[in-house]
Amino acid sequence: MFLKLESRGEANRNMVYLTPVLAVILTLITGFFLFLAMGHDPFEALYTFFIYPISNSYGISELLVKATPIILCAIGLSMGFRANVWNIGAEGQLTLGAIFGGTVALMFYEQEGWYIIPLMMVAGVVGGALWAAIPAFLKTRFNANEILVSLMLTYVAFQLLSYLVHGPLRDPDGYNFPESRLFSDSAIVPILWEGTRFHVGGLFALLAVVAGWLMISRHLIGFQIRVIGMAPMAASYAGFSEKKLIWFTLLLSGGLAGLAGMFEVSGPVGQLVPSISPGYGFTAIIVAFLGRLHPVGIMMAGLLVALTYLGGESGQITLGLPEAVTGVFQGMLLFYLLASDVLIKYRVVPNFGTAKS
Repeated sequence: MFLKLESRGEANRNMVYLTPVLAVILTLITGFFLFLAMGHDPFEALYTFFIYPISNSYGISELLVKATPIILCAIGLSMGFRANVWNIGAEGQLTLGAIFGGTVALMFYEQEGWYIIPLMMVAGVVGGALWAAIPAFLKTRFNANEILVSLMLTYVAFQLLSYLVHGPLRDPDGYNFPESRLFSDSAIVPILWEGTRFHVGGLFALLAVVAGWLMISRHLIGFQIRVIGMAPMAASYAGFSEKKLIWFTLLLSGGLAGLAGMFEVSGPVGQLVPSISPGYGFTAIIVAFLGRLHPVGIMMAGLLVALTYLGGESGQITLGLPEAVTGVFQGMLLFYLLASDVLIKYRVVPNFGTAKS
């Protein structure tokens, strides 16, 4: 190897917060050449992807609708990531929250009442938290790798949802289509912006941002999370319980992901179907790091990444772009962010090797 990485010592604090901006700029530049290589006018394509979707009030409302589940998932994940607890299964926990919340809606299908939505919310949180409790138990009891366990459980959740909508929860009047009944009006979350799909879940996403900021900056639990993440030995000497924080962060992230799933099925979707989310739980991982694990940064990153979903849909309709373009832009964002992180911690220097006798 002619090059090697050499530690810079302590990372420049300003650069830590500037690198997400740099990652966005590099993604746009790469997107320019990507569209050019695909035979599209890059200026028109970038406009269609990033500007046109939010050029009117309805587009802005759709941005908020898509950002809501992403932000909810990312806030929970960021708490675990700060403590070096790597929950990669938010997509599965979101799915379980949708199943639990949707089941409550179907149980009260022929009833009306203000209590149905709160019951669905509690069920969604419980469903997501129970799914996250599995890797928490296996991690604290057997030291199992929470990355693998939480990720594999995501696919179990997908299969469980598929079984339910093809079987026990399938609409008896739905001509054998794999979907549940449409939820009753009492099981549909209230709309905040009339004439759009923006619902009350957006307020809970904002509440999660505020609560996350208060917890991480003002509460003892947030202090313990930060200490365990930065100096595990110091946390041990201080008497902080690593196992308790593993349980707390996994249950918190699972509960918020489950709440996001409940809002999806009782908001934009309105029923249980084989696919609840286009990958919000996985996207939330990118958002958490793009927002530097800070709740306010996560909110801004969530809006940006939600725009890639809208841009992908706009590009498919207007320019005939493939659906995969959305994933390409999200992948480039993560790639450039990780590359920038490496370069603010290390410098690239020549490696001349050592002389051999």
